[in-house]
Amino acid sequence: MQRSRFHGGDRTSAGWLAEQIAADPAAALLVWRAGGDRALLGSVWLEPKPAGGWYLGSLTVDPARQDQGLGRALLALAEDWVQAHGGREIEMSVINIRDALIAWYERRGYRCSGETRPFPYGDDRFGVPKRTDLEFVVLRKRLDFE
Repeated sequence: MQRSRFHGGDRTSAGWLAEQIAADPAAALLVWRAGGDRALLGSVWLEPKPAGGWYLGSLTVDPARQDQGLGRALLALAEDWVQAHGGREIEMSVINIRDALIAWYERRGYRCSGETRPFPYGDDRFGVPKRTDLEFVVLRKRLDFE
């Protein structure tokens, strides 16, 4: 498990995912497995928003398999899935000090909206922060221009 310089603790649990899925049956958790043992390679959460928008969260790839293009492939799969379900835009939020991650998403067509959201200090579902200057930067990508 990779450790973050920004926050510690568990950020996702099976119980939390079950609650999220039960709360919004239109949402989806895409899971990518491969190999004879059906090893988990990655996953991504997609949640419908008003007016053809979707929220993308918790994009994860097995740390042992990073730098193999799996994140890029999983992101493309999520975008295709959203379009197939009538989505026209994807929104996500990234911790403001994750410059390399924000740049990675920008190289894939996501743009900073100029909007920020407060980091939920005290809510352990988002990890235990190690800094006091965290906030979320909102990124968006239009899908219906092609």
